[in-house]
Amino acid sequence: MAESKRDEASPLHVVVFPWLAFGHMIPFLELSEQLAKRGHFVTFVSAPRNLARLRPVVPEVRPRIRLAPLPLPRVEGLPDGAESTADVPPEKVELLKVAFDGLAAPFAAFLAGACAGGKSGAGEGHGRKPDWIVHDFAHHWLPPIADEHGVPCAAFFIFPAACVAFIGPKALNDAHPRSAAADFTVAPPWIPSSLSHVAYRGHEAEWVVGAWGPNASGVSDTARIWETMERCPLLVCRCSREVDGPLCDLLGEIYGKPVLPSGLLAPHDAATRASSAAGDDDHDDDEETAGLMRWLDAQPGRSVLYVAFGSEAPLAPEHVRALALGLELAGVRFLWALRRPLGEARPELPDGFEARARAAGRGVVRVGWVPQVRVLAHAAVGAFLTHAGWSSLMESFLFGHPLVMLPLFADQGLTARLMAARRVGLEVPWNGRAFAAEDVAATVRRVMVGEEGKELARNAGELREVLWDTARQGRYIDELVEHLQQRRRGALAATCTSTTQCSVLVDKLDVLFPS
Repeated sequence: MAESKRDEASPLHVVVFPWLAFGHMIPFLELSEQLAKRGHFVTFVSAPRNLARLRPVVPEVRPRIRLAPLPLPRVEGLPDGAESTADVPPEKVELLKVAFDGLAAPFAAFLAGACAGGKSGAGEGHGRKPDWIVHDFAHHWLPPIADEHGVPCAAFFIFPAACVAFIGPKALNDAHPRSAAADFTVAPPWIPSSLSHVAYRGHEAEWVVGAWGPNASGVSDTARIWETMERCPLLVCRCSREVDGPLCDLLGEIYGKPVLPSGLLAPHDAATRASSAAGDDDHDDDEETAGLMRWLDAQPGRSVLYVAFGSEAPLAPEHVRALALGLELAGVRFLWALRRPLGEARPELPDGFEARARAAGRGVVRVGWVPQVRVLAHAAVGAFLTHAGWSSLMESFLFGHPLVMLPLFADQGLTARLMAARRVGLEVPWNGRAFAAEDVAATVRRVMVGEEGKELARNAGELREVLWDTARQGRYIDELVEHLQQRRRGALAATCTSTTQCSVLVDKLDVLFPS
């Protein structure tokens, strides 16, 4: 009995394993830090170069977060040293999945060692047998390995609730098949009519169709997701009821098992440091970054549009040109963090664009890395032109910025629809696979100038209050931890894993949300 009570009170040891994309690794790291702040121990697994490029773990929890490298196997056609989606062009991401699947055997050896070293709950901290493995969408091969060692798995989806709901479980997709692009331009039947705007545009739907089909790994992205979801007794979604509303509860109904919100995992520590550093020149900046910050210091308050599209996929050349001309037509101040295409010196901008922007004192283009949170924290920034990636939006809303949205792929289109419906930003219209400079300019001016922009800014400010309610955001983590501890005590309820249960779920949801 005494041993049982000691085990209940001891900290958890959680193995965390994200997909090989920094847009996934960063929220997994935020979750790891939140667990560590509550006294639990985390082993964070990724490829060695990814771990070296991660931002530093916050000092207060460094002893509780261990980085565990697993070298990727070589795959023909994958560039040497490529370990993340930032290292390859979009067409080679499927080869990264081939390499990733090659981690199954090394991970099995890693887990066997971790379990052998902490048998029967012996040991403390990282020496204890893992209590849980929290992993990403791509790990369809991981739950069977964990089952061999009696370690439960939780799938953590870093995309918003709308995307997780739109995908739906395999049982519902079998009952309501989708294969053509047009099938994804309407909300699926299990999403209620009040959320009918949760759907893709035509050009986005073509990308989704690709995710529904097999790639070089032999497994489609959706097959990975479905198998992962079916094998995990617990799902976690990066969402909150304050932002995602009824979608949070809908997820549990759709998937027939516990789906816990993690909260939004906004980078509060980085935002606090960035805000306290405003106007402070005491930084170890390179020359270009120092120049950017000096330029921002010289601009009027909330007058600059920050433009950035994340690290996962570069803009096509025609999109770069249309965006540049649109910024010029808009006539507003801008700071553009432009990603350098792999293998190229720099993107091709319209002739004379940068010179004209500099001469007018109106714009700066930085090709390469920009300290995004620091820029968003600056008083000169008044809006954000973004691909609507969930992590970028969390960073933006920490400072109350309205959005100009230009979604490119994956969950970004669904997120943009939700943010537009919430009136915190506007989407740039697309015409087929393209958008026009004139539409960029018009959308930018609507957000940056005039009464509509003030309304959008007020609404974005309300989301800022939600994100800075750290007590409420922290309760989501507390509830998640309690659930993880219940499983260790053997109190987690049985979940929907059998074919019979899922058939019952299909019938139930057909009644709730008929076609």
